[in-house]
Amino acid sequence: MRMLILLMLVLSLVNCTKTENNPPAVPAVSIEGITVEEGNSDRPVFIRLRLSTASTNTVTAYIKTYDGSAKANEDYKPIDQAPVVFSPGTLINEFKLDLYGDENYEPDESFSVKIESVEGATIGTGETSVVLLNDDAGGSDIVIPSTGYTTPESYAGMQLIWQDEFSGAELNPDYWTFEIGTGSNGWGNNESQYYRKENTTLYNGNLVIEARKEVFSGSAYTSSRMITKNKFDFKYGRVDIRAALPYGQGIWPALWMLGGNISSVGWPACGEVDIMELIGHQPATVYGTAHWSNAGQHAQYGGNKSLLSGTFNDAFHVFSLVWNANQLQWLLDDQVYHSMDITPAELSEFHQNFFFIFNVAVGGLWPGYPDATTVFPQRMIVDYIRVFQQN
Repeated sequence: MRMLILLMLVLSLVNCTKTENNPPAVPAVSIEGITVEEGNSDRPVFIRLRLSTASTNTVTAYIKTYDGSAKANEDYKPIDQAPVVFSPGTLINEFKLDLYGDENYEPDESFSVKIESVEGATIGTGETSVVLLNDDAGGSDIVIPSTGYTTPESYAGMQLIWQDEFSGAELNPDYWTFEIGTGSNGWGNNESQYYRKENTTLYNGNLVIEARKEVFSGSAYTSSRMITKNKFDFKYGRVDIRAALPYGQGIWPALWMLGGNISSVGWPACGEVDIMELIGHQPATVYGTAHWSNAGQHAQYGGNKSLLSGTFNDAFHVFSLVWNANQLQWLLDDQVYHSMDITPAELSEFHQNFFFIFNVAVGGLWPGYPDATTVFPQRMIVDYIRVFQQN
């Protein structure tokens, strides 16, 4: 009997030792990603969390969202430290995310969801993405012209100092910055659009800026405006921009330049060179214009060129500027149609560095405003921009 009691005591001590040396495994909590269509209306989706093993205790994970190409309060409702609670023995739980849908074309977008911290567990896969697939008309109906004028990638006696062929998956942030909003007094022209980066995409090796009729942040239209300020500027050379242009009453595309000192001297003292402007009710005519300050007053000098047939929406054309210490020349498909002598002392604006601006405005003092004849969306399609200078 004594031997039996002793044996039971030994076994009890062994089991106790095993329990103390091998405590229950701490579970890891992981988050799973999801890919959904954006949708045309607001709706919830559910993100799954999973424990690696069941716990005898309550586990709580705290979740936070982070912007990617999809933005909080625009594409989804953000969450910050939202608790997801696993009761003892539970392996799977879900939490709700609210998505905001619309009928506007946008590229596929995504944002991140992260497990910020946990109680009663460790973190396994702690971060994932929610991918919003575009399901609106727009990208699929972009028509890239198959014909048009083109220019070479080299010229005798010149070197290519900067270019953007728009061949990547997204716009190069080392070259371009988006200007956002409505600007002062509609960017100085009583324009009607709200500029957003979401209206710009790269499609089959082309930059596409799209003007849309949609209410956003108090504006009736949206579009994009992009600049190279503080990223690329230059003085003197040849600029070639191959593009197809939008059309319609109130549509105002522009490919242009401003003096790099605009922040210190303002406009028009900084100088402005409009390489190409078009007002949509004249879809076969483009304008080239210089603006400057003459004794403190705005001065300008410009010319224009019209196609013999068709419009600038039908095919690609190349809009060029040849700029040296003596003159500015505007070219359409390698043919000079306007020039300006810049040697007078009062034209010092045109002997400094300039940066580029691409935009499609809607409405404004010059083109007027859209009417019932204006078709949306309207797109400016840019194949390339190239800048050359003398060797």
